[in-house]
Amino acid sequence: MNREELKTILPHREPMLLVDEAELKEENLAVGSYTVKGDEWFLQGHFPQRPIVPGVVLCEMMGQISSVLLAEQVRGKLPLFTGLDKVRFKHPVVPGDTLMVECSLLRSRPPFYFIQAKGTVNGKLAVSAELSFALTSQ
Repeated sequence: MNREELKTILPHREPMLLVDEAELKEENLAVGSYTVKGDEWFLQGHFPQRPIVPGVVLCEMMGQISSVLLAEQVRGKLPLFTGLDKVRFKHPVVPGDTLMVECSLLRSRPPFYFIQAKGTVNGKLAVSAELSFALTSQ
């Protein structure tokens, strides 16, 4: 899915749409990516001398990509984070990097969904987390 296709399942729009492309690889595996261009709003003050993607933004990227796992359930709903567990930041993500994200569904109890996610840059682990979110009416 490209950005326009992602907009059919995600309520996010620029500048908060933080996925360039994503796809369902297997029944329980979604992958996606985002290339950090360097002019993003979240880099303006984080940090002026050495821009680094904030950890919370990395978690948001993983959350948006995880929605591809539940495309039919997410469509027309508002996915809201309910928790971030076991979050680990291993390597900074900087302008020019492409964050590659893999997400898999751990369990569900609708409207709650629990996702294992990890993001890598050039094969090196940058971030990992267990994400939980609820699908609510818009």
